[in-house]
Amino acid sequence: MKINWGTGIVLAFIAFISFILYFVVRMSMDDRANHDLVTKEYYKRELAYQNEIDASENAAKMGAKLKVVKSEEGLTIFFPNQFEPNKIKGTVSLYRPSNKHLDIDFPISLSKTHLLIPDNRLVDGRWDINVKWEYKGKTFLHKEKLVY
Repeated sequence: MKINWGTGIVLAFIAFISFILYFVVRMSMDDRANHDLVTKEYYKRELAYQNEIDASENAAKMGAKLKVVKSEEGLTIFFPNQFEPNKIKGTVSLYRPSNKHLDIDFPISLSKTHLLIPDNRLVDGRWDINVKWEYKGKTFLHKEKLVY
């Protein structure tokens, strides 16, 4: 059987479309390619984004820069010395982009100027750290990306 130009072009299109469909079906069935929204209540959090901007500006104005240090014991977050540690309240959120089951929230309860997150709670890889705290009625926010 002799294949002419028209038949060759049609066969090439059919092969290309089959190739693309194979990968579409394979990726849609693969659990590793299952990506959800960043958070469950994404749109509700977006509406409150101005509060985060205000908290970040408060931190910049008051010089409330946090220092995050990786150590043998775990992850240590140092708060500024100008604040009384027992009056600082808030949460530390550790978000793992690759696996939502590893996300952790810690309440801030300080007796010294630092907070230690134990090493056994953290897996190696990328973490997004959000520290939202309140001191004397003002809210502060610190965001950082860290490879542990």
